[in-house]
Amino acid sequence: MQIDIEATNLELTAPLRAFVEEKFGKLDKFLKSYDASGVRIRVEVARSTRHHRRGDVYRAEGNLYIPGGMLRAEHSAEDIRVAINKAKNKLEREIKKQKRSH
Repeated sequence: MQIDIEATNLELTAPLRAFVEEKFGKLDKFLKSYDASGVRIRVEVARSTRHHRRGDVYRAEGNLYIPGGMLRAEHSAEDIRVAINKAKNKLEREIKKQKRSH
């Protein structure tokens, strides 16, 4: 599985990149039924403060491209790691839901 990471209004440091790769890399075990070369995930981590009165709000979004479709999950939180974890968990649930429907 290929993982593409993009950062918006946020510096993508080596530890943050490693954290994203570790968390979203765990989804690989749920994707064994797909050809690995056809599976790609695009992760965007961003700092967004537009609709909030104070403090930073971070957003993590994962778009999983699988043969025959795309699954998407997004989460916002005051901690970037929490947002990444929650987005990964939502994407995991989407994968399981997709498998049950096929």
